[in-house]
Amino acid sequence: MISSDCVTWLQERTALSILPQEVLTAIAPLLQSRKVPAGRTLVTAGELPIGLFVLQSGRLETHAPDRLRPARTRHLSPSLNLLPGALLNFQALLLDQPSRETVSTLSDCQLWLLSAEQFRALNAKFAAISQVFTQQLAEEVAQLSSQLSDQQERAYILRPYLVTKARRGIIGKSRYAVRLRQQVNHTAESCDSTRIIGEPGLGKDNIAALIHFGSSRRREPIVKLDCGTLQTSGAELFGRVGGKPGIIAALGTGTLVLNNIQDLDEDLMPAIARWLATGTYTPIARPGDFPGDPQPAQARTILIAERAVPQLDKLVNRSIKVPPLRVRKSDLSDQVNYYINLIWRGKGRPKPRVAPEAIRRLQAYDFPDNLTELENLIRRAIVQLDSREELTEEIVWPSQSKKKQLRLNLLDTYPSFRRFLKSIWYPERFNYWVVAPAFALTVAILFLGPQTRSENVGLNLFWAWWWPVVLIGFPFVGRLWCAICPFAIYGELAQKLSLQMFPRQLKRWPRQSAERWGGWFLFGLFALILLWEELWNLEDTAYLSACLLLLITAGATIFSLLFERRFWCRYLCPIGGMNGMFAKLAITELRAQQGTCSAECTTYQCYKGGPRKGEGQETNGCPLYSHPAQLQDNRDCVLCMTCLKACPHRSVEVNLRPPGMELWTTHQPRAYEVALMLLLLDVVFLHRLSELQAMLDVSWQLDRFWVHVVASIAALGLPALAPFIAQAIVRGNLWLSQQLSPQKVHPKPRAFVELAYGYLPLVLAANLAHYLRLGLIEGGQLVPVAFATVGLGGGSQFAVAADPAVIAFLQGMTLITGVVLAIALTQTIARQPLSLLWPQHLVTLLLGVSFWKIVVGS
Repeated sequence: MISSDCVTWLQERTALSILPQEVLTAIAPLLQSRKVPAGRTLVTAGELPIGLFVLQSGRLETHAPDRLRPARTRHLSPSLNLLPGALLNFQALLLDQPSRETVSTLSDCQLWLLSAEQFRALNAKFAAISQVFTQQLAEEVAQLSSQLSDQQERAYILRPYLVTKARRGIIGKSRYAVRLRQQVNHTAESCDSTRIIGEPGLGKDNIAALIHFGSSRRREPIVKLDCGTLQTSGAELFGRVGGKPGIIAALGTGTLVLNNIQDLDEDLMPAIARWLATGTYTPIARPGDFPGDPQPAQARTILIAERAVPQLDKLVNRSIKVPPLRVRKSDLSDQVNYYINLIWRGKGRPKPRVAPEAIRRLQAYDFPDNLTELENLIRRAIVQLDSREELTEEIVWPSQSKKKQLRLNLLDTYPSFRRFLKSIWYPERFNYWVVAPAFALTVAILFLGPQTRSENVGLNLFWAWWWPVVLIGFPFVGRLWCAICPFAIYGELAQKLSLQMFPRQLKRWPRQSAERWGGWFLFGLFALILLWEELWNLEDTAYLSACLLLLITAGATIFSLLFERRFWCRYLCPIGGMNGMFAKLAITELRAQQGTCSAECTTYQCYKGGPRKGEGQETNGCPLYSHPAQLQDNRDCVLCMTCLKACPHRSVEVNLRPPGMELWTTHQPRAYEVALMLLLLDVVFLHRLSELQAMLDVSWQLDRFWVHVVASIAALGLPALAPFIAQAIVRGNLWLSQQLSPQKVHPKPRAFVELAYGYLPLVLAANLAHYLRLGLIEGGQLVPVAFATVGLGGGSQFAVAADPAVIAFLQGMTLITGVVLAIALTQTIARQPLSLLWPQHLVTLLLGVSFWKIVVGS
């Protein structure tokens, strides 16, 4: 191009047009023509420019690193396209500074180059050149101002919905976790629309954030909208014609996350479907206005749903199904450790360990709210931890899976009842002022007084009063006896005195071993006690009955000296094992309000003890290490009301409920408990060996000791075979039905350890029927026997006794009630057809008839 044409071009196409003719005439001959192919870098940011470039044809792109851009403009678009007429390095040459921008060619470009030395010489000669810089600077300011205004409007629209970061990665090493990580990585590599589906509480929005921040669009914004709150018109999302732009327009090439797509309004569904199908959307027109033109949508779309939405699911390119926590049990340990690290961060103390039993307990729970519930559970456990170094099973407890129903809270209905249970009289003063001395006096009478039941008031109290009253109490007050049990009282007294005399740290419970073997220990001890009672006639030998009481007291005392709280009562006491089993039939229960404990409690004083807080009292915590909010049944609650006294939030409840309700709702069967129940079923036959001989018309010569031993062992073992035979018949019938009708759907038989609890009402009724005769005849002889104990006659005017016909009637009604309730309970637990369970019901009837013959018929 000749110089005159060059001058004309510069005047018409570039910012140099304001220069005088003589300056342009001087510049034109010095310009050197350069041809640069596409994809080459002309200028590098941070380096001194080689000269002034003038773009004659083609397209250029500029990009400035954040470190070289002014802070006020870093949120603006970092790149800019340049068209013919653009000047490069003009500002840097005038100010003698390195270039602020990197410039590369987008297409083949034709440029002119004026070297840096020549530019400086011309600038020194012609002052008018600086005027171009002033004009260019004004244009840049105007351009930045326009961009800033656009970005401010964009930020204003997006700010309420912005997601700033992903909360966490995919935690775990299970095949589910590995596959989910792979799906996230593969999805991040593409720009396809994606659906993420899964149950509540799985962090699906966090997975969407992982996809965005792992993709090439990570520098662009990501927003999350809840579909349940979107405007029905769609203006919030699509904008209005001639008005405020919508979120899609403001988002640009960012990522849009539509959360809970299943809650999307039906009126919006077609517009969303059209957008997913075509990649375009139409701004919303106001009534009376012309409809808008379709606009291209550059944003990436991620749909999050808890269930399928057929209208939209078929329009997305990718789908990720997030597995629930209940199928990722092997990841629970990693999940728990992650939350512990997250919560423990910054505490400056060693991180607590997690007991294997705690992980196993969590693995037995299904977590309906998934990760959200697990995180809340670990936060509660950390609060309970206090100064301990290990999260144990009783601290890490999941929420109840069954809703409370058909329950009446007696503490709210009768406020005076609450005041009594929270008073110092229950059970502390009653135990130490009444029960402890009364027990000591009874044992002394048994040792020092006459040795027969007709003359020793201690034997009368133990066998004619204590046993019937305790058995009658189980359906009403459950394990209440354990709250005033003298064995535990003397164990606590020994523990307190020994700690005062020899200060030390008591041992923690060997919980895993106790859970595994404790029940079988108490079963074996109970069996030996029953044989001892029968073979040595403890019912009519005072000093031997005293030895039995002292034996159990010694167990409670020894283990109280070794272990903290009441280890003996929870795991090893034979009376406690029986009480805990029969307490499941009670119409009362102690529980806690799950929501209150989770949302308000931060101290967990009911469980671990602590100082007075609010209306709560200072306590040492639950003696059995049970939290009332985690109780599945009445087995591990002795109704001492320590939790009620400690709770500052009135969370603890004493409820009336349908009897035995836990047996078909939240109950966890245990094999040793079933064995103990069958032992107590057989003990009625053991106590009635003479009547059993008469019923069978045999003579076993029980006056011979070893014959008596064999007969007693047989009585404690053989009747228990009947329930096993019934279970075998049930399974055999089911197998035969499957063989005869393989195409038919057959019910699955319940495990024996679950179904056996159906016999529990019959076991209690049979034992009560046995002891009713003692209670209704010898119990009324208390005053004359008391006189005889101290060597006095008289008192016969105070003796009472029920008529034998009345006793037989009450025994018979007790057994009938036990049989009916056993059949009903079995059906409720099994939830299966009566035709399938008839063998067990038949055994229940046969056992009831047998008890009638040896108890009532005698």
